[in-house]
Amino acid sequence: MASKLKGTLVVSTTAYKEDDEIEHICIREGIYCYRGSSADLLDRHYQTAKLFQADVVVKIPSDCPLIDPAIIDKVIGYFLKHKGSFDYVSNLHPASYPDGNDVEVMTMQALSDAWKNAARDLEREHTTPYLWENPDKFNIGNVALDGNDYSMSHRWTIDYPEDYQFIKRVDDALYHTNSYFSMKDILELLHKQPELMKINGHLAGVNWYRNHLNELKTVSQKQTRKLAI
Repeated sequence: MASKLKGTLVVSTTAYKEDDEIEHICIREGIYCYRGSSADLLDRHYQTAKLFQADVVVKIPSDCPLIDPAIIDKVIGYFLKHKGSFDYVSNLHPASYPDGNDVEVMTMQALSDAWKNAARDLEREHTTPYLWENPDKFNIGNVALDGNDYSMSHRWTIDYPEDYQFIKRVDDALYHTNSYFSMKDILELLHKQPELMKINGHLAGVNWYRNHLNELKTVSQKQTRKLAI
């Protein structure tokens, strides 16, 4: 992992047999692996952090394979610069980076509070909504992309076959010259080859919020799109 501010790296995955291979890869590469609930990710992440005696937890989703290490460091750096001021810092509330560059940093105390008190299914499944949905209870910080908002136009995450094809094309074009290519490198590639945007462009802005707008207080219709059938 190319982040300069990383701490103990742990892959937190499910106990399902099909994820045995993930654990095998972690063992081979010398990476810690924790296995827990497939549905209650809040519990899985809490138990992971507890096992490794974390005081600060950085959550990077597994569906963000093109994440820029410099963006990870920017969010962690903001949290450290303002240490003691925030319980939770991300680049998601509101989002401005291309979807697939998700970074969330939280104190262990805040994660523990969420683990004890979060009751709604969406809060358990998505780990952190209890934190950012309660700004009156937690001090929330956000790191925005200067001058641009790509959150609804650029989709670099992976949920659908088209996402895989897009990511593969980007990786094939950039990895051989720089295995740690950046957000800027991808944007420059898309400027030169705009046809790549068409691979999964119809999915831009489609995220899990769309199914919970009536339950979320801090997310608006402008922050999600319905999946076109």
